[in-house]
Amino acid sequence: MSNAITINPANGETVAEYERIAISKAKEKIAMAREAYASWKETSFAERSQLMHALADLFDANKEEYARLATTEMGKTIVQARKEIEKCAWVCRFYADNAESFLGKEVVDTDAARSYVTFQPMGVILAVMPWNFPFYQVIRFAAPALMAGNTGVLKHASNVQGSAFALEVAFIKAGFPAGVFTNLNINAGNVKDVIEDKNIVAVTLTGSDPAGRSVASVAGANLKKTVLELGGSDAYVVLDDADLEEATDLATFGRLQNNGQTCIAAKRFVVLDAIYDKFLELFTKKMREAKMGDPMDESTYYGPMARLDLRDEIHEQVTKTIAQGGRLILGGKIPEGTGAYYPATILVDVHPGMEAFDNELFGPVASVIRAKDENEAIALANNSQFGLGSGVITSDRERGEKVALQLEAGSCFVNKLVTSDPRLPFGGIKNSGYGRELSAYGIREFVNIKSIWVD
Repeated sequence: MSNAITINPANGETVAEYERIAISKAKEKIAMAREAYASWKETSFAERSQLMHALADLFDANKEEYARLATTEMGKTIVQARKEIEKCAWVCRFYADNAESFLGKEVVDTDAARSYVTFQPMGVILAVMPWNFPFYQVIRFAAPALMAGNTGVLKHASNVQGSAFALEVAFIKAGFPAGVFTNLNINAGNVKDVIEDKNIVAVTLTGSDPAGRSVASVAGANLKKTVLELGGSDAYVVLDDADLEEATDLATFGRLQNNGQTCIAAKRFVVLDAIYDKFLELFTKKMREAKMGDPMDESTYYGPMARLDLRDEIHEQVTKTIAQGGRLILGGKIPEGTGAYYPATILVDVHPGMEAFDNELFGPVASVIRAKDENEAIALANNSQFGLGSGVITSDRERGEKVALQLEAGSCFVNKLVTSDPRLPFGGIKNSGYGRELSAYGIREFVNIKSIWVD
């Protein structure tokens, strides 16, 4: 059984090695989670809220330690890693304060003497989580699931097992009972057996389209509910009335945030013809000036990709796009030296049927696409197998909102980068998955929506 090895993507050095557990041990832990559920579901919202607030306080108190761990394991800049930990605390407090109202029974007027809808927990939820936000992705699932009265088991990405174990310890330190949140350091090949375990009632996955299809097929065969947040090739429509300084600032950060490795990162910029040349000139300048380097350096704009194989994969996608007729404006060359670095890259003359248009480029690579008018821009943005997020950049809010309503995605932000905010539902359509996380909609994904009729 191969161990999980963490390699610092900034310098190629081995950080740690974590022993995998056998599937038999994983099933024992799942059984413990089911046993914990029997009593956890009976706790009051007040009790759960107190513990969730304690967890939020732990994130605040250990922000620097957790941030440095995330940076070391997957290469995000230390500045953005701190913000990730702050967001974890925010989500914990949000559900600690709102879960009870989100799940309060809803009285319905029927022919019954009394009828209402109640929201009850389901059991043990399996979370299959990615490496790009090693703390936040987990909390985004765990905070609502546990506040609803479920228990959770985590299968985290191999390269961020340090973060996975740190989270497990944090839940224990916050006072959550043993088994309410459990880390399963198993091989990816064991996920099927875990989903099929009788004690698992549902699965949530954040990851790639192929991973989502694989998990959904196993869960479906076992009649277990899934929520899938998959890839994206988010399009930002830049209208001809946009302030180009603001638009290119958004575009640069949007493409390079988290080193370009975000499902909802801006990836395709569909720019109206009237401002295309000026936008491209300024965007290229800012992308060129963005500092790539040591993610622990406070002044670094973006760091390395999470793994060498991922860096090589995105370089192949860039190369393929160029072979298909795309044109390289900036970057596109693997730098010399150690680390999984890839430079800020811009591709133009990108059209449907090309790699950079049709598929997700999970790294610091932007495609700038020319549109003759607003209608063509909307059509190009929607010409995608994905539908996670989208954006509109304009000086006219009303116009931007009208365009936003026509874009096919789970979220559309006007003059702001798409983000996951606990107050709003988050998720996608098309090959970006289904179901919703966050807000009241998210916490109701993994509950039994139960009708009660008293005659």
